[in-house]
Amino acid sequence: MRLEPPTKTPFYFTLCDSLVQEFEKRTGKRDYFDHFDMPFRDVSPEPTRNPPDYSRYFEDLQPVDEISEWGVGYIRGSQYHFRRMVHPMNGFEDPDQVRSFPLPDVLEDYRWQDFAWRIGEIKERDYVVMNASPYIDIFEPAWYLRGFEQLLMDFHLNPPMAEACLERMTEIKCALARRYAEAGVDILIFGDDIGEERNMILSPETWRKWLKPRLRRAIQAAKQVNPDVICYYHSDGNIDPVIPDLIEAGVEILNPIQPECMDPLGIKQHYGKELTLWGTIGTQRLMPFGTAEEVKNTVKRTIRELGYNGGLVIAPTHVLEPEVPWDNILALVEAIEEEIL
Repeated sequence: MRLEPPTKTPFYFTLCDSLVQEFEKRTGKRDYFDHFDMPFRDVSPEPTRNPPDYSRYFEDLQPVDEISEWGVGYIRGSQYHFRRMVHPMNGFEDPDQVRSFPLPDVLEDYRWQDFAWRIGEIKERDYVVMNASPYIDIFEPAWYLRGFEQLLMDFHLNPPMAEACLERMTEIKCALARRYAEAGVDILIFGDDIGEERNMILSPETWRKWLKPRLRRAIQAAKQVNPDVICYYHSDGNIDPVIPDLIEAGVEILNPIQPECMDPLGIKQHYGKELTLWGTIGTQRLMPFGTAEEVKNTVKRTIRELGYNGGLVIAPTHVLEPEVPWDNILALVEAIEEEIL
């Protein structure tokens, strides 16, 4: 990840609940990270003991099944982890309503007790440590609260509301970035989904105006505390137009480089001296519907083409879903073991 040639390409993947159950049935074990000896481990602050009471914000909205720590309402869906959101700020008309909305106590010291010790213990076992939730995202949690269409309209029709929504998130996420960096994580995960299959979901100009400066602030907040922390940025979809901007803002790892809508080899050729690619193995076709041989061949080719100077973490581009055959997961791991750089 520091663009130095490794002896073996590092890898990473996560499994959906049904595949975790399949793993446990096949192996008799519970921790697939340990079983496959993935080089990464993630850490989170302790759960809150004092969740905010958001109930009054949902009195005039449709009933929800749960409300998250951050105040987003959820209605259970019919399939797996898919849920519908209910946005408590959707009807807000005044920026002061946004500024007075309660947010979780994620920065309180009791939630960070022993956090640095846990990181040190993982590092002693020679694993790379990165943060799990809460991530350093700004656009997504803002629209989770305000509503996707509403926030996009605010950018153009009601800038004070957009400013209030994004600033609430930027302030708390900058503080979180500093906390993680102080505690000693190796990799700090930033990111917002700003791409869809063919292009970005908002124009590059809009992204540069509203989101790029805030991303830069959050990265700088972490780097000021620990210049060595590696800054990872996640966005699904095609985000080709803003890759140079991400590098300029301080991004060092780009994830997930979906091969269905981006060209991993082209990105490596253009940005491989500045950027590590994390992902590149498709979960829309290859992992669920390819053969084990196709998975193996694709992984080996990808390592040869993209991993020659470091700068590659081989990974599926999303959590592996129920349709993925177990043999394809084994093929992924076996290919990585066999393809020595």
